[in-house]
Amino acid sequence: MIQHQVHRVKSIAEFHKMKGLPSPQHPLISLFDYETFECSNDINHKNFVFDFYHISIKRSIDAKFKYGQSHYDFDDGVMFFIAPNQVFGIEKIEELASSKSGWVLMIHPDFLWNTPLAKNISQYEFFNYAVNEALFLSEKEEATLNAIVKNIEQEYKANIDKFSQSIIVSQLETMLNYSERFYQRQFLTRGVSSHKILDNVEKIIEEYFSNEKTSGLPTVQVVAQSLNISPMYLSSLLKSVTGLTTQQHIHEKLIQKAKEKLSTTELTVSEIAFQLGFEHSQSFSKLFKNKTNISPVKFRSLFK
Repeated sequence: MIQHQVHRVKSIAEFHKMKGLPSPQHPLISLFDYETFECSNDINHKNFVFDFYHISIKRSIDAKFKYGQSHYDFDDGVMFFIAPNQVFGIEKIEELASSKSGWVLMIHPDFLWNTPLAKNISQYEFFNYAVNEALFLSEKEEATLNAIVKNIEQEYKANIDKFSQSIIVSQLETMLNYSERFYQRQFLTRGVSSHKILDNVEKIIEEYFSNEKTSGLPTVQVVAQSLNISPMYLSSLLKSVTGLTTQQHIHEKLIQKAKEKLSTTELTVSEIAFQLGFEHSQSFSKLFKNKTNISPVKFRSLFK
């Protein structure tokens, strides 16, 4: 595997300089049109980390995007959310003839200081989705977000006063709430892809527990990596479709396998626990009772 060096961008001013943009009007917030800078070829296959939040909508971008093994079915209105200290990569895949457009909003965490959003922004899970798990917007959804950004732009370009921070933060929070709604729509409207992922999750977990040579319990990270999507995105998708997170799906399959072995084999509880990836049978028994309200031994006795 090729190891890509991570380039850290410590300030919004540094980002502007890197992209050949004028200095930002404010050190902690910046908003500009995406078409004003070029993504040069030397960024290809590089990893970056920002010390600030980066939110953008990009149309007619010069790349193809996928989640998992499936191409997104929207061509425009691609929205990205990148949090501070989140490593992300850029790969130019395909040149497009049409001109790109959109906007980029960057906000340093210090700008949110002493506001409720400073604490609450971590609750928006989409900041932890990988870049290729972007939000794809309908024309109406994009218009809604563009109107909010227009309000931020008017405030940002006006003379900054004591009201500016609270007004911009309020608009930002509204944008994030709409984005959360639109992500939920994306999970539901992409029903075919969502159910394909659900089927694959079931297969991966089933194969894991069927392989008695496997040591340890399957993790959310292992399942997500097998599907080429981030753990957070996978759990959000599954919860929207089934009401269960990835971890809960793993536990459901584990209990199913445990019941099967307890009722159809002569293996001891300790042997079953070991086959299912537990180092200690006590941990297995505790989880089994927590999920079924009955101990493994008591469950087995029901079949004798």
